[in-house]
Amino acid sequence: MRHGRTNFNDLGLCNDDPLRDVHLTEVGQAQAQAAALALRAVRLQRILVSPLPRTRETAEIINRHHAAPIEIHADLADVRSGFDGRSVGDYFAATSHDPLRARVNGGESLLDHKLRVLRFIDWLATQPDQSVLIVAHEETMRVFIAHFEGGVDDERLRDIHVGNCEYRHYVLSR
Repeated sequence: MRHGRTNFNDLGLCNDDPLRDVHLTEVGQAQAQAAALALRAVRLQRILVSPLPRTRETAEIINRHHAAPIEIHADLADVRSGFDGRSVGDYFAATSHDPLRARVNGGESLLDHKLRVLRFIDWLATQPDQSVLIVAHEETMRVFIAHFEGGVDDERLRDIHVGNCEYRHYVLSR
Protein backbone atom coordinates (compact mmCIF):
# COMPACT_ATOMS: atom_id res chain seq x y z
CA MET A 1 0.00 0.00 0.00
CA ARG A 2 1.08 3.53 -0.68
CA HIS A 3 0.73 6.00 2.20
CA GLY A 4 -2.07 8.59 2.34
CA ARG A 5 -1.79 12.06 0.82
CA THR A 6 0.63 14.41 2.58
CA ASN A 7 1.35 18.10 2.88
CA PHE A 8 4.43 17.55 0.67
CA ASN A 9 2.29 15.81 -1.99
CA ASP A 10 0.17 18.96 -2.06
CA LEU A 11 3.27 21.15 -2.38
CA GLY A 12 5.04 18.94 -4.97
CA LEU A 13 8.10 18.47 -2.76
CA CYS A 14 10.53 15.58 -2.31
CA ASN A 15 10.99 13.98 1.10
CA ASP A 16 13.38 11.31 2.23
CA ASP A 17 14.34 12.76 5.64
CA PRO A 18 12.28 11.16 8.44
CA LEU A 19 12.86 14.22 10.66
CA ARG A 20 11.13 16.64 8.28
CA ASP A 21 7.50 17.55 9.15
CA VAL A 22 5.71 15.59 6.46
CA HIS A 23 2.32 14.33 7.59
CA LEU A 24 -1.00 13.13 6.26
CA THR A 25 -3.43 15.84 5.29
CA GLU A 26 -7.13 15.54 6.11
CA VAL A 27 -7.55 13.98 2.65
CA GLY A 28 -4.73 11.51 3.44
CA GLN A 29 -6.34 10.57 6.74
CA ALA A 30 -9.67 9.99 4.99
CA GLN A 31 -7.92 7.84 2.34
CA ALA A 32 -6.31 5.75 5.08
CA GLN A 33 -9.65 5.39 6.89
CA ALA A 34 -11.32 4.22 3.67
CA ALA A 35 -8.52 1.69 3.11
CA ALA A 36 -8.84 0.58 6.75
CA LEU A 37 -12.52 -0.17 6.22
CA ALA A 38 -11.80 -2.03 2.98
CA LEU A 39 -9.11 -4.14 4.72
CA ARG A 40 -10.85 -4.63 8.06
CA ALA A 41 -11.69 -8.29 7.41
CA VAL A 42 -8.13 -9.17 6.35
CA ARG A 43 -6.19 -10.91 9.11
CA LEU A 44 -2.87 -9.08 9.45
CA GLN A 45 -0.04 -10.61 11.45
CA ARG A 46 2.33 -7.69 11.02
CA ILE A 47 2.56 -4.28 9.36
CA LEU A 48 5.88 -3.12 7.90
CA VAL A 49 6.51 0.56 7.20
CA SER A 50 9.33 2.72 5.94
CA PRO A 51 11.24 5.03 8.30
CA LEU A 52 9.27 8.01 6.95
CA PRO A 53 6.48 8.97 9.40
CA ARG A 54 3.73 9.22 6.76
CA THR A 55 3.83 5.45 6.33
CA ARG A 56 3.50 4.81 10.05
CA GLU A 57 0.70 7.37 10.31
CA THR A 58 -1.15 5.53 7.54
CA ALA A 59 -0.43 2.15 9.17
CA GLU A 60 -1.77 3.30 12.53
CA ILE A 61 -5.09 4.24 10.93
CA ILE A 62 -5.29 0.87 9.13
CA ASN A 63 -4.29 -0.92 12.32
CA ARG A 64 -7.33 0.30 14.27
CA HIS A 65 -9.06 -2.82 12.95
CA HIS A 66 -6.14 -5.20 13.51
CA ALA A 67 -3.86 -4.44 16.48
CA ALA A 68 -0.93 -5.97 14.58
CA PRO A 69 2.66 -5.05 15.48
CA ILE A 70 4.00 -2.21 13.31
CA GLU A 71 7.70 -2.41 12.45
CA ILE A 72 10.01 -0.11 10.52
CA HIS A 73 12.14 -1.59 7.75
CA ALA A 74 14.80 0.71 6.27
CA ASP A 75 14.70 -0.89 2.81
CA LEU A 76 11.13 0.38 2.36
CA ALA A 77 12.23 4.03 2.46
CA ASP A 78 11.39 6.25 -0.49
CA VAL A 79 14.10 6.86 -3.06
CA ARG A 80 16.82 9.03 -1.51
CA SER A 81 16.53 11.76 -4.10
CA GLY A 82 19.13 14.23 -2.85
CA PHE A 83 16.35 16.83 -3.16
CA ASP A 84 14.70 16.60 0.26
CA GLY A 85 12.44 19.59 0.79
CA ARG A 86 12.88 20.71 -2.82
CA SER A 87 10.60 20.52 -5.84
CA VAL A 88 9.89 17.17 -7.47
CA GLY A 89 10.16 19.04 -10.79
CA ASP A 90 13.71 20.13 -9.91
CA TYR A 91 14.60 16.51 -9.08
CA PHE A 92 13.20 15.30 -12.42
CA ALA A 93 15.11 18.05 -14.26
CA ALA A 94 18.36 17.15 -12.48
CA THR A 95 18.01 13.45 -13.37
CA SER A 96 16.51 13.83 -16.86
CA HIS A 97 19.83 13.06 -18.61
CA ASP A 98 19.72 9.49 -17.17
CA PRO A 99 16.58 8.96 -15.03
CA LEU A 100 17.51 5.39 -14.06
CA ARG A 101 21.16 5.85 -13.13
CA ALA A 102 21.59 9.50 -12.13
CA ARG A 103 22.65 10.13 -8.55
CA VAL A 104 22.30 13.76 -7.55
CA ASN A 105 23.36 15.61 -4.38
CA GLY A 106 24.48 12.39 -2.68
CA GLY A 107 21.19 10.62 -3.39
CA GLU A 108 20.62 7.21 -4.88
CA SER A 109 19.58 6.35 -8.41
CA LEU A 110 16.27 4.72 -9.27
CA LEU A 111 18.16 1.51 -9.99
CA ASP A 112 19.87 1.72 -6.57
CA HIS A 113 16.41 2.10 -5.02
CA LYS A 114 15.06 -0.82 -7.06
CA LEU A 115 17.87 -3.10 -5.82
CA ARG A 116 17.15 -2.05 -2.23
CA VAL A 117 13.44 -2.90 -2.61
CA LEU A 118 14.24 -6.23 -4.28
CA ARG A 119 16.52 -7.01 -1.32
CA PHE A 120 13.52 -6.34 0.95
CA ILE A 121 11.33 -8.70 -1.12
CA ASP A 122 13.99 -11.42 -0.82
CA TRP A 123 14.11 -10.86 2.95
CA LEU A 124 10.31 -10.91 3.18
CA ALA A 125 10.24 -14.32 1.50
CA THR A 126 12.23 -15.69 4.46
CA GLN A 127 9.71 -14.46 7.04
CA PRO A 128 7.23 -16.86 8.66
CA ASP A 129 4.25 -14.47 8.56
CA GLN A 130 1.34 -15.41 6.35
CA SER A 131 -0.30 -11.99 6.06
CA VAL A 132 1.72 -8.78 6.11
CA LEU A 133 0.69 -5.26 5.14
CA ILE A 134 3.48 -3.11 3.76
CA VAL A 135 2.98 0.65 3.77
CA ALA A 136 5.50 2.42 1.57
CA HIS A 137 5.87 4.94 -1.25
CA GLU A 138 5.00 5.26 -4.93
CA GLU A 139 8.57 4.52 -6.09
CA THR A 140 8.62 1.45 -3.85
CA MET A 141 5.21 0.31 -5.09
CA ARG A 142 6.44 0.62 -8.68
CA VAL A 143 9.16 -1.93 -7.92
CA PHE A 144 6.63 -4.25 -6.26
CA ILE A 145 4.28 -4.01 -9.25
CA ALA A 146 7.07 -4.61 -11.77
CA HIS A 147 8.39 -7.56 -9.74
CA PHE A 148 5.11 -9.31 -9.00
CA GLU A 149 3.11 -8.43 -12.11
CA GLY A 150 6.01 -8.55 -14.58
CA GLY A 151 6.29 -7.12 -18.04
CA VAL A 152 7.73 -3.77 -16.93
CA ASP A 153 11.15 -2.75 -18.20
CA ASP A 154 13.20 -0.47 -15.95
CA GLU A 155 12.72 2.38 -18.42
CA ARG A 156 8.93 2.09 -17.87
CA LEU A 157 8.93 2.08 -14.06
CA ARG A 158 8.05 5.79 -13.96
CA ASP A 159 5.01 5.08 -16.16
CA ILE A 160 3.40 3.20 -13.27
CA HIS A 161 1.21 5.48 -11.18
CA VAL A 162 0.03 4.46 -7.74
CA GLY A 163 -2.56 6.57 -5.94
CA ASN A 164 -2.39 7.44 -2.29
CA CYS A 165 -3.61 4.48 -0.18
CA GLU A 166 -3.85 2.31 -3.28
CA TYR A 167 -3.01 -1.25 -2.41
CA ARG A 168 -2.23 -4.51 -4.16
CA HIS A 169 -2.31 -8.09 -2.98
CA TYR A 170 0.61 -10.40 -3.76
CA VAL A 171 1.49 -13.93 -2.72
CA LEU A 172 5.15 -14.84 -2.20
CA SER A 173 6.31 -18.30 -3.12
CA ARG A 174 8.63 -19.73 -0.52
